[in-house]
Amino acid sequence: MELSTLDYSFIIVFFSLVLGIGIYVSKKSGKNSSEFFLSGRTMPWWLLGLSMVATTFSTDTPNLVTDIVRTSGVSGNWVWWCFLLTGMLTVFVYAKLWRKSNVKTDLEFYEMRYGGKPASFLRKFRSIYLGALFNIITMASVTLAAIKIGGIMLGLEPWETVVGAGLITVVFSALGGFKGVVYTDFLLFFVAMAGAIGAAFYLVNIPEVGGIEALIAHENVADKLNILPDFDNTSVLVTMFIIPIAVQWWSSWYPGAEPGGGGYIAQRMLAAKDENHAIGATFFFNIMHYALRPWPWILVALASLVVYPDIASIAEAFPDVADNKLGHDLAYSAMLTKLPSGLLGVVLASLVAAYMSTISTQLNWGSSYIVFDFYKQQIKPDATEKEMVAVGRISTVVLMLLSALLALTLQNAFEVFDLLVTFGAGTGLVFILRWFWWRINAWSEITAMFVSGIISILLVKTNLGEILFNPTTGLLPEWANYPFVVVVTTAIWVAVTLMTKPESDATLQSFYKKIQPGGPGWAKVVANATKDNIEIVNTKEKWSVPSGITAMLLGVTLVYSAMFATGYWIYGETTSALIGTGIALVSGLSLMKVWKGMKEHIL
Repeated sequence: MELSTLDYSFIIVFFSLVLGIGIYVSKKSGKNSSEFFLSGRTMPWWLLGLSMVATTFSTDTPNLVTDIVRTSGVSGNWVWWCFLLTGMLTVFVYAKLWRKSNVKTDLEFYEMRYGGKPASFLRKFRSIYLGALFNIITMASVTLAAIKIGGIMLGLEPWETVVGAGLITVVFSALGGFKGVVYTDFLLFFVAMAGAIGAAFYLVNIPEVGGIEALIAHENVADKLNILPDFDNTSVLVTMFIIPIAVQWWSSWYPGAEPGGGGYIAQRMLAAKDENHAIGATFFFNIMHYALRPWPWILVALASLVVYPDIASIAEAFPDVADNKLGHDLAYSAMLTKLPSGLLGVVLASLVAAYMSTISTQLNWGSSYIVFDFYKQQIKPDATEKEMVAVGRISTVVLMLLSALLALTLQNAFEVFDLLVTFGAGTGLVFILRWFWWRINAWSEITAMFVSGIISILLVKTNLGEILFNPTTGLLPEWANYPFVVVVTTAIWVAVTLMTKPESDATLQSFYKKIQPGGPGWAKVVANATKDNIEIVNTKEKWSVPSGITAMLLGVTLVYSAMFATGYWIYGETTSALIGTGIALVSGLSLMKVWKGMKEHIL
């Protein structure tokens, strides 16, 4: 496939704008660590919301969605659609708590909520565990998708894609810091949306596919269209819907969908002007991320089943692709090769935009952990602002290099998704309850983190998984893998919590006074403070969690009904589409009423 002059022009202009933004903001971003990692906490909700959406575009996400649709149908996407629940919980319960904490990273929270050496260890260890290990795996997955796109669309060798895509990204990330990331995300959002929608519209209407009606009626596609799984197929129903909706969303830590907030989502909430802007940003992100954006990718994935019905057909069409990179996720890139000149340039620019947005965010977020939570805490407590910015830039380059090397060894996007979800299984409940139950301590989180990781490794690397989950043994069905990790991890960390000493009264009272979490889970702390004549309760602020949970449920209803309605409008199922639209409108109006009451409680 050859690019035209017009295609190259789109890509060159895009690269120039991105680098220009990075250079333009580099001077101010390098002023101090707060500017480099949080942009001085002055960001409006709409800019942060667009940044969150752009970040989660990623190059691996359309590949992942394509893999899921081709193997499990549209309903297979519930493995990640379920994370809307934790997203809405973050919007209406945790966003204001994070912004009130005023920490520089979400890991700084540990030494606010907990005390002593366990808290210090937890903060330092997770700075490397998340900022380096998990972060590198995530970026490697994104880079793997870029490698596949470069191989299919441009005939590039893996190392050529890694060097070409990574170099510009790491340069503007190191120069521009968080402000550069957010400003470029504004541009990247519109480029990525235009590319995704344009590609879907064109590819559904190519002669091989024949338009939306022919696509829906095609024998390779007809059984893949259902948004909900087949309720008569117990195995599919349990693995693709019941476990994600009932267990996965609250129990597992996953980048961008952390229970209770966290990661780069927390970074953006912490950079907001105030609590209302933090809430607005995360709400906008969840609407776009779940209700609207997946459908262009889904349509391309369905169309690919007509053009490339199996992996063999992809291999035949692209014989130069290495065997270890072949998979259903390649179908998305394969379909893009059919785009005409001009649109092809826009789509390639959009894919580059998606890659750069995700990688730049991960780099800045990961290096913030290394600087604030490891270097300053462990290596040099008296580090100057200039030194911290310098370490941030160096760690940005190192993280990029390590993730690129790992990407060259990976094969499949869904494998990485599954690994990350399973590795964090059982830890989510700690992140949710630590704000509202005084008894949770640093050992709770330490235990959950290590137990989840150890069990996941045993399941993958030893025969424990085969012994427990092989149906022929009669012990447990194969789909019980994930719930097993959740149950064991949760049981162990709860037991450890009850067997270890609680945090000191001083630590708990200080946390309560600053955050005002409220609720029955803090009744004992409040009673002890009152007995000692210590004032920690702000009587002007009501406990907003009950109304927050109501708003969460309405928000979930709004987004899911909008997602269903969008799909049904595309499918031409007018009655179902009208019902979904009506539910979305009613839940939206109800949410506005609840939100109006909640705003009165946010000081």
